[in-house]
Amino acid sequence: MTEAFIYDHVRTPRGRGKKDGSLHEVPSVRLAAKTLEALRDRNGLDTTEVDDIIMGCVDPVMDAGAVIPKAAAFEAGYSFRAPGMQISRFCASALDAVNLAAGKIIAGSDDIVIAGGVESMSRVGMGMSGGSWYMDPSVNFPAYFMPQGVSADLIATKYGFTRDDVDAYAVESQKRAANAWKNGYFSRSVIPVKDQNGLTILDRDEHMRPETDMQALASLNPSFQMPGEMGGFEAVGIQAHPEVERINYVHHAGNSSGIVDGAGAVLLGSRAGGESMGIKPRARIRAFANIGSEPALMLTGPVDVTEKLLARSGMQLSDIDLFELNEAFAAVVLRYMQAFGISHDRINVNGGAIAMGHPLGATGAMILGTVLDELERRDLNTALVTLCIGAGMGTATIIERV
Repeated sequence: MTEAFIYDHVRTPRGRGKKDGSLHEVPSVRLAAKTLEALRDRNGLDTTEVDDIIMGCVDPVMDAGAVIPKAAAFEAGYSFRAPGMQISRFCASALDAVNLAAGKIIAGSDDIVIAGGVESMSRVGMGMSGGSWYMDPSVNFPAYFMPQGVSADLIATKYGFTRDDVDAYAVESQKRAANAWKNGYFSRSVIPVKDQNGLTILDRDEHMRPETDMQALASLNPSFQMPGEMGGFEAVGIQAHPEVERINYVHHAGNSSGIVDGAGAVLLGSRAGGESMGIKPRARIRAFANIGSEPALMLTGPVDVTEKLLARSGMQLSDIDLFELNEAFAAVVLRYMQAFGISHDRINVNGGAIAMGHPLGATGAMILGTVLDELERRDLNTALVTLCIGAGMGTATIIERV
């Protein structure tokens, strides 16, 4: 069977997802194009040989619409022969783009594919594309729909995580991200975003707050208590999980993922594709899987999909050197570590979205690249990358260095 290899990856810095954020002036298509330009220029890529460009975008409307990877290919000066496809599986969109690219390569239909994602959350607000999951009662009721933050607080309550637990995790995420930047762990993969005059707009993740401590977080009010109690969503959660008498609201802006702008891309190919590019692979896609998970808890999909992926791949937890799980909310990672008995020194070792932010459609590609770089830095072999997903799903991928 043909194998799918990772040859390179890049990402932009994450800009604050507000109008005063450094990347607010940069449209989504330009962010995506920056990653395509970097992969081409770093690898001497002949873009006539690119079989597909697949990118995730959770809210593909306004200037993020109209099949953004194809538009980005035009912006980046790629050959018109390079096609593009836009996908969405909410927060796992970019990792699913990588998995879809790998599947096409393994099937023998493609030899060179670029996969990743983009989200400009300062320009296109979260949920701008609408949808029946939010708005249609015939879907809301069986889905136990509630804001994700209320689900995160339900997870914390059900599995016994206190406000101190989630805040301590958030402080550590900030420390790890600051340490990674200080020591240049991201320097190989983060590309600066420049304007048309070649002046740098942003070259560093902008959302980080390395000075964060427990005292600072203790001053923040819970973000999801009002929609939970006043909006009736706590009752929805208790209806699905009657063993919970009331929800303990512990999540806030400081221990939840940051709203940011950014893009990431991964260059994948078959062995023949790599030979045609004249470059060597860095890792192979060992296995990948998706799953639906319990919709009221919603964000426990990483646990379920990891169990499925390990079983399908014939691997065990002990075969995995490092884990990378998107820090949508602190309780998501704490539950994952609790479920599998994973120590914190094996997961999110360079911080995550609590510190650096979560550009929805791009994060999966970003964290896959982060853990690949860390495998190489530590001279380790295997990593499992996973994300929780809205509406109760999970996506996971195992990579192995070559």
